[in-house]
Amino acid sequence: MMEELVGLGAVTLLGVLEQAYFSLQVIYARRKYSVSPPATTGPPEFERVFRAQANCSEYFPIFITVLWLSGVFFSQGEATEATEAAAALTRTLYDLKSLAPLYFCAQILWILIGFSAVGIFLTICRVYLNMDLLQELCSIFGLF
Repeated sequence: MMEELVGLGAVTLLGVLEQAYFSLQVIYARRKYSVSPPATTGPPEFERVFRAQANCSEYFPIFITVLWLSGVFFSQGEATEATEAAAALTRTLYDLKSLAPLYFCAQILWILIGFSAVGIFLTICRVYLNMDLLQELCSIFGLF
C-alpha cells in the first residue's frame, strides 16, 4: 500500500517545503524592508511577498485535501501530474503583475476537485451498489 502512495507523499512533502520557503521569504522581506511583526503593511515590495505567501497558505489546505482525495480515489498519476503543472507556475505568483498564474492554479484545484468527485462516486458505486461503472462504460465503448 505504501508504494502506491509514494507519489502523493512526495508531492505533499514538496508542498510543505514550499510553504516553509515562502514563510522564509516573508521573514527576509520583513528584515529587508524593516516591517516588524505583526504589521502586514509596508512598502509595495514587502506587501507583494507577504500577499503571495498568504495566498499560498490560504489555498494549501484545499490543495492537500483534494490532492489526496483525487490520488486515492481517482488516480495518483493524474493528481500528481496536475499538481506538477500548478507547481511550475507557483513561483510566478511572487511577481503578481499578472493574475494568469493564480487563475491557472485555481483551475488545477478545480480539476483535482473533479477527479476527487468522480473517484469517490465510482468507489461508492463499486463498494455499496456492486456496480463497476468504469468497467461498464469501458465495455460499452470498447475501451478494454
